[in-house]
Amino acid sequence: MNQEFTVAKFGGTSVADHAAMSRCADIIAADSHVRIVVVSASAGVTNHLVALCQTGLSNEERQAHIDGVIAIQLNIIECLSLDADLAHGFDTTLNDFKHSASHSTQNVPLTNVQRDELLSFGERLSSYLFTQVLRDKGVASSRFDVRSVLKTDSQFGKAQPDITQTRIRAQAELVPLLSEQVVVTQGFIGSDEYGETTTLGRGGSDYSAALLAEACGASNIHIWTDVIGIYSTDPRLCNKARPIAHLTFDEAAEMATFGAKVLHPATILPAARSGIGVFVGSSQDPQGGGTWIEKVPSSELIAGVRAVTQRKNQLLLTLKSPEMLLASGFLARVFTILSEYKISVDLVTTSEISVAVTLDNAPNASRPELDQEALERLGEFCHVSVETNLALVALIGSEIQLRQSELNLMRVLSGFDIRLICHGASKHNLCFLVEQGQSDQVVQAIHQQLLEQA
Repeated sequence: MNQEFTVAKFGGTSVADHAAMSRCADIIAADSHVRIVVVSASAGVTNHLVALCQTGLSNEERQAHIDGVIAIQLNIIECLSLDADLAHGFDTTLNDFKHSASHSTQNVPLTNVQRDELLSFGERLSSYLFTQVLRDKGVASSRFDVRSVLKTDSQFGKAQPDITQTRIRAQAELVPLLSEQVVVTQGFIGSDEYGETTTLGRGGSDYSAALLAEACGASNIHIWTDVIGIYSTDPRLCNKARPIAHLTFDEAAEMATFGAKVLHPATILPAARSGIGVFVGSSQDPQGGGTWIEKVPSSELIAGVRAVTQRKNQLLLTLKSPEMLLASGFLARVFTILSEYKISVDLVTTSEISVAVTLDNAPNASRPELDQEALERLGEFCHVSVETNLALVALIGSEIQLRQSELNLMRVLSGFDIRLICHGASKHNLCFLVEQGQSDQVVQAIHQQLLEQA
């Protein structure tokens, strides 16, 4: 294609039912620049699929989750008449889902391959339905199986994309289709070199959109969700939270990493690499504005705290050894083991004889972040302790410094128990751990003192 074009992504609530899909189709019909549409599973479907991956379900419980997935699809189908090509693909995929879900045994865990295959059905089904909704709006469109182009490694549940292969395949198989039609495809999923289905982790549809935008040479990514942009904090906690019109890539990456659920953290990586602008808006109110995330010259940066976020269900892993005192190689040994087990670390603090790191322990993650075998390996040369029921609170902005203007923060925090503070590695965040039961109050207090207008 010679003209600039946009990749649009719609999340689960945006494709929850026929009415929601219809609103999204209107957005596409009104913007001829959109050539690729990435859809999530309809709201509620992935929860059923995650439940079906668990062991210990009774036959009745298993069937209830299967029926739950089917009911969400049929509720949309009732408002549609699928074209022959879409009807055949949808029926085949639905039957494959029933077979896959029904034949997973009660007490034997699924293999990683089986798990990712089962988790993929939500996006695969919703993409058939959304394609038909677009056609009903008069938009020439086709459904495309993203697994043929979005190539990953075989780290099932948290697959890493192969950027080079994805670009080669997208240029050969996907880009030639865009001049004549809108292509509807799936978020969250890909395939490895053996053709096995992989998933990018919960919330990975945003990431998929960014990877496809980079691979195909798009100029913009539009992330359509259920809120008008990215807010200064969760508006459910603070009624004076306000949407932020413009963010830098660095600020947005920090917000996504540390708890702003509107955007998947990895989304920023391809966008920043390729200079692709990212817009976040509400599919329920497309004219209501939103947030643009773009590269901003240093001379135009807005210094100071611009948002406060939180991420619950955090682990604090503390590793202590007297041998660390005046010795070298301890940290290298620790992080080598963490790397071997694909354990992602967020915050790190050290003292003379110990190191403390924070890990995400989200209950809906596709796999546990902290591996028992890794703990045993670490325990061979140091004392290991794990603390739970913690939340990570982060102040986000640019050129954040503990200057006189931030002294209010210290006064706010004086009323709470702080477990860890991390600042200095980045001028875009100041982070600390608090007890999870206090985190909402901490966020509300910080927002009131630092971000709300007098």
